[in-house]
Amino acid sequence: MSRKLPIGKGKTPRTSCARALLRRAVDEKTGERLSLSAVRLRVGWCADLVSNLAAALLAEHCNTGDVDVLAAGVDEGGRALPSNAWMALRRLGWSAAPPEGVKVNDRIVRMAQEQAGRALRSAKWRADLTAGVLATWPIDPSKRTPREWDTVRAAVPGGKYLPSSIIKARTRQAATYLKANGRLPVDVFELEGAPKVARLLLLAACDGQQATIERSETGTGQALLRLQLPTRPDPQAYRDWTWVACPIALPPTVPASAVLHLPTLRLAGDTVRADLAYTHAVPKASRTGHAVALGVDWGLNTLLSAGAVQLNGEGRITALGAGGQFRAAGVLAKQHRLRRLSERLHTKADQYERLIAGHDHQLAPKLDVLRSEIQHVSQRRSSLNDALAWAAARWAVDQAIAAGATVIYVEDLRSMEAGGMGRTLNTRLSQQVRGQIADRMRHLATEQGIAVVTVPARNTSKLCPHCLTPLRHRKTPDRPTLAGWKWAICPHQDYRWQGDRDHGAWRRIAARGLAHQATTVTDHTSGHMAIRTVLDNLEANAVLTPTPKTSRKDRTKTGPTRPRSTRPAPRRRGAPPQHGLTVVPASVRRDTLTRTGPGCPAQPTDTRA
Repeated sequence: MSRKLPIGKGKTPRTSCARALLRRAVDEKTGERLSLSAVRLRVGWCADLVSNLAAALLAEHCNTGDVDVLAAGVDEGGRALPSNAWMALRRLGWSAAPPEGVKVNDRIVRMAQEQAGRALRSAKWRADLTAGVLATWPIDPSKRTPREWDTVRAAVPGGKYLPSSIIKARTRQAATYLKANGRLPVDVFELEGAPKVARLLLLAACDGQQATIERSETGTGQALLRLQLPTRPDPQAYRDWTWVACPIALPPTVPASAVLHLPTLRLAGDTVRADLAYTHAVPKASRTGHAVALGVDWGLNTLLSAGAVQLNGEGRITALGAGGQFRAAGVLAKQHRLRRLSERLHTKADQYERLIAGHDHQLAPKLDVLRSEIQHVSQRRSSLNDALAWAAARWAVDQAIAAGATVIYVEDLRSMEAGGMGRTLNTRLSQQVRGQIADRMRHLATEQGIAVVTVPARNTSKLCPHCLTPLRHRKTPDRPTLAGWKWAICPHQDYRWQGDRDHGAWRRIAARGLAHQATTVTDHTSGHMAIRTVLDNLEANAVLTPTPKTSRKDRTKTGPTRPRSTRPAPRRRGAPPQHGLTVVPASVRRDTLTRTGPGCPAQPTDTRA
């Protein structure tokens, strides 16, 4: 199979990941069909060998000096290190050997080096962040002064645009260590401890001598993964390794023209999951030059509010329709019920731990049951949040596709900290899945060539979308004198716009994004697009032009208005026709009704003479 992907004009390659399962396999040496439990057992033996080697590498090199050497990107001779982590570790001479008497090939060591190298490279940013926070430790860790904020932002990497919530979280972590040990930690490795090593197989670090993957010849929805697995937990020779063929059913999201890459195998419960990477061509998203945009605002009960706006040739911005809302009240209610249940279980488990205090206590079995229940509730919460994030992101992208938008503007709420709204609302706002929704939205929008750009959230709900006048927020539209936060009213006499607070916010977000689209920047590390600052001269143009309300129906009066009853009479049912009677329309006078039938001559029924 060719590994080259043909790219057409206006397209760009994109590598995505799809989840698949290994359900069965065949041992090519013996021809034996392996069940799911047998496949999981043999993959687990191989993963144990890799994880033990990776743990040995991390224990030796997980320190500030070695992490800085790896992050420098050059070896002792001044040559640039390769991008592959396992190759970089070999260039530096960092390796690990299996236990004595265990025989593994070089590709198993590669996977261990790749896993350890990725962990060491990811620790560099956390190490620099922690060092900056510790070097500028504030007088009061719970509340920094403006001058202390400027100092810590200058000390951490990328601190100018770093969300304050990240710095506060690292400060709280260091403050907890200070309270427990009476001193601040030396670095992040003392603060966090040794990293844990997951049981997985990074087959991307291997070549054809360890694993291969090809599309099945029988159909496009199947692939065949071949890899070497041990036949025992401690292989003594190469004969204890055999080739195993694992058919994989490709998810429908993998295009038929996509190029498949070697997956990552993970053990999850009683299953073996394959994170299958593939590369395919997608429309290229533009950073600027947008005429139709979708604005998305976050909410509490209404999770998302979105609508489209259009920028015409004269520079005027108009709204396309009234917008819509993604409501997930039932899912959010279940989410908060599980949160309260988890809090109660954690409180009970902490009390049991204090009572046991390391002794052989009769509450120990109950504590084990509580811990298993806590894990079960956590898995339910994670699954619910994941499903909610995918549904909300799919709705937002569908709105953009229906409106013909080429960009989605989302307000950046990474630094939002709920406060002043009560204990319940503060907790609910803090545990929203905004980050997951934004990531899923980028994933789905990229497939359609739609850009997702974050914009500053300042004053998006405070100012009128038509005149930038501060809004008056009320509780409901029928009580304009009762203070609240849901309904917004513009006091400007020329506009007098009023509507839902979230609907005004998505108008402001979309207009701000179109007005500032020339200032959009792309992060080279993550590839995310963002508008980082709001300029006053551009913000003055981020207003919507009101569209006149027109009606196709001619409402010109030709006479006096007919009086109508406030309570219309109920509609009367017509009587069914009877045998021997002639039904005459109601417009005929009653005195013209005649009775006909056998032996009954036609006679007038008028008796008013």
